[in-house]
Amino acid sequence: MTTIAYIRVSSDKQTCSNQHFTINEYAKTHNLIINKWVEETISSRKPLDKRELGKLLHNTHQGDILVITEISRLARNLYELAGILQTAINKGISVISIKENYAFGNDIQSKIMAYTFGLAAEIERDLISTRTKMSLDKLKEHNIKLGRPLGAAAKCLKLARSRRKIADLLSKGISQAQVAKLLGVHPTTMCRYLKKAEVAI
Repeated sequence: MTTIAYIRVSSDKQTCSNQHFTINEYAKTHNLIINKWVEETISSRKPLDKRELGKLLHNTHQGDILVITEISRLARNLYELAGILQTAINKGISVISIKENYAFGNDIQSKIMAYTFGLAAEIERDLISTRTKMSLDKLKEHNIKLGRPLGAAAKCLKLARSRRKIADLLSKGISQAQVAKLLGVHPTTMCRYLKKAEVAI
């Protein structure tokens, strides 16, 4: 039986010391000997197979114990968390989360809790999907297009590169609308650019 402490921080600016302290204090109180420490600096949004946690779960054996400071060290969403807990339970690994006082093992109560997490994740995913669909339908009803207009940045860059040509055409009495047409942009885009660039009219 191996007791493994898993520590994760999401950036180099964060420190592992608090998690070390919490786990050591818990181990002393509960007469646990930590045989192995696994630390990583990575976002929990990264795929499990890209994280040290994925390798850890793959290499653990029945009877091993995984200790974490809080459940969020494992995952940021219920769906992935449910999968991790189910994997651990199926392999006969106990998972102890200190902050929440959770202890997942190969017993009926742990299986029920893991199933509940999975069910909650499924419900939440369906609710998000439904809310997203409803919001998109509402926008379509009001003919509202999502996102910024395509090519806006490219058109502004094109005008900036043609600054001298624009000034020359305007000095010859050619209207802004005609210059816009010559350069293949909307008159409003031309007007906006002229105000920002302060091209002499």
